[in-house]
Amino acid sequence: MTEQLLEQLLAGLYEGIAKEAVLINEPLKNHTYTKMGGLADLFLIPSTYEETAFAVRYAYEHELPLTMLGNGSNLVVRDGGIRGIVLSFEKLTDISVEGHELVAQSGAAIIQASRVAYDHALSGLEFACGIPGTIGGALIMNAGAYGGEVKDCLHSATVLTRKGELLNISHEELELGYRSSCFSKKEYIILEGRFLLTEGDPALIKEMMDDLTHKRETKQPLEYPSCGSVFKRPEGYFAGKLIQDSGLQGARIGGAEVSQKHAGFIVNIKDATATDYISLIRHVQETVQEKFGILLEPEVKIIGEELHS
Repeated sequence: MTEQLLEQLLAGLYEGIAKEAVLINEPLKNHTYTKMGGLADLFLIPSTYEETAFAVRYAYEHELPLTMLGNGSNLVVRDGGIRGIVLSFEKLTDISVEGHELVAQSGAAIIQASRVAYDHALSGLEFACGIPGTIGGALIMNAGAYGGEVKDCLHSATVLTRKGELLNISHEELELGYRSSCFSKKEYIILEGRFLLTEGDPALIKEMMDDLTHKRETKQPLEYPSCGSVFKRPEGYFAGKLIQDSGLQGARIGGAEVSQKHAGFIVNIKDATATDYISLIRHVQETVQEKFGILLEPEVKIIGEELHS
């Protein structure tokens, strides 16, 4: 992006977004769980839906690439970074409860949503107490854990189209399947999700959340940066077991390693690059396919450009 073009874009953006919310050449490793990733040309952090809609319309009208970013928990950003605009939802984190309905903005942590539900003696989000993603990411992926999924309690979502138009999407239109939804296909920008929960016994809710949190902390390698579980579960198998049985635990490329605590995770143990991480993903896929005839499909989303010398 030339300096002249950048100045023109900034002048237009400042008409609808606060200057302090616009970062130039922002290192994306500062915004991902893996602590990897190149630079974003323009990194926007809107504080309101109005600013968000303005940014989306601006990108559309100026034919700029637009990438959405939650907390970067299920994401690998390549070392060449991302061109155009990266839209961060880190300030859109409000969660409210009215009756049995919990409304959470896209940037809110789904773990926090589960805690707010507990505070109001509402059941249905206990499974999410250990998922380290945002509401937006959880909706896109139909996130799930320990027998529960977003689709079990999500009632509707408020979104923007790529033209900046506001829509309300009902449960029936969400097309929620295993780690999939309508959001990616239709390129919707999620503003908030509405969850319909049920009254529950606070003691039982807490007991379940404490149990799931304990399982997560004892079984997952939370001491290192990672993108969480790397691969989808193949039908009839467990990805971690296939990787373990392929003798891949401890395998390393650069600073990336197949976790010795949980084979389904790849961790950044020492200044790994995205190239290291992605290369190790490919090595795991090739090894498991060669040994078991099963091609593991990544659950993690890989975006951005390769780093060109």
